[in-house]
Amino acid sequence: MSHKSRISWLLVAPLLLLVLIGFIIPIGYTMTKAVDNADVTGALPRTVSVLDRWDGAGLPSEAAFAALVQDVTDTSSAQAFGAMTRRLNFELNGARAVMMKTRRELDSLAPPYAESLPAAIPEWGDPQMWHLIKTNSNPLTASYLLRALDLEITPEGHIQPVSQDRAIFVDLFQRTFWISVWVTVLCVLLAYPTAYYISTLSDRAASYAMLLVLVPFWTSILVRTTAWFILLQREGPINAALEALQITDAPLQLIFTRFAVYVAMVHVLLPFQILPLYSVMKRQGPQYIKAAASLGAPPWRQFVSVYLPLTMPGVAAGAVMVFMLSVGFYVTPALVGGLQDQMVSYYIAFYTNQSINFGMVAALSLLLLFFTAVLIAVARRLIPNLGNTIKG
Repeated sequence: MSHKSRISWLLVAPLLLLVLIGFIIPIGYTMTKAVDNADVTGALPRTVSVLDRWDGAGLPSEAAFAALVQDVTDTSSAQAFGAMTRRLNFELNGARAVMMKTRRELDSLAPPYAESLPAAIPEWGDPQMWHLIKTNSNPLTASYLLRALDLEITPEGHIQPVSQDRAIFVDLFQRTFWISVWVTVLCVLLAYPTAYYISTLSDRAASYAMLLVLVPFWTSILVRTTAWFILLQREGPINAALEALQITDAPLQLIFTRFAVYVAMVHVLLPFQILPLYSVMKRQGPQYIKAAASLGAPPWRQFVSVYLPLTMPGVAAGAVMVFMLSVGFYVTPALVGGLQDQMVSYYIAFYTNQSINFGMVAALSLLLLFFTAVLIAVARRLIPNLGNTIKG
């Protein structure tokens, strides 16, 4: 390696270290939680070892019952026991209550435990609980990823769709991408004429116009969203103006609607579309348009065949940026949207702060990252073809 190369690597080393420590390692660790399944094995090691030799027919042997009682007795860490019960309850509703009751009944149990344990807690006389522990004894699991796709692993180890009342995540992903696509389309439609107008101004006037575009960057997203929350209230100024102009006879339901989500998100993200468009448009000289005009092309043809293809890189760059930011929005839909307008990030926050289920947090995050990457990859392949089609 040459001396200049070593100097170059030394200069970029702090940035690479920052990316590694602040991005790659945390994201990578979070992603591993999507398949991590150490809770049951860590809290019930003896039970897991015995059930590993169980063929799944009927009830397990006395050794499994004794191992379960011993494991529950020896689990000194409340955190480990709680993590194990939450993990089992995630797979089978009511499993946590069974484990908690088992812990309370330990003093009343006596050998043979294959008789005393089911007598005290009838659920242990059902193979379902034992299948549940055996299924979740593997240190790796696809359960969280499957649940994020509205699928589940049964206690017997089969994959099946979840019940209709719990099938929410496929619709959630569809809603997230649908909202993001429409926000991106609206931003492109609003930003294109705005950026074109600014690009035709003198340098002094354009600098003032761009200052107005950049003003939202100096204001918190929470503040901007709260402003729309106030404006769109039934007693807010927008409804008051509509009634004063006799456009409506009664206040409209504007807040907690999909309309409010679109308005607030477009307001926040519009500058991200204007900036790359303006940058591209500013570099386009008039010679191409003049050449098209000299060949007899009408104004609409000049735009469609010449100007639009030349500015497509700006459209694409801004659209990708807006879309990627949209799919991760949380504050804006949470404040101005209704229950049917929430996006994936809302449930990521729910599992982080309320359910304390980091497996589902990681699974939803991983799938969101994967689906977004796929859509961006497809868009990158389609945009050149789209530009060539328009140009032709």
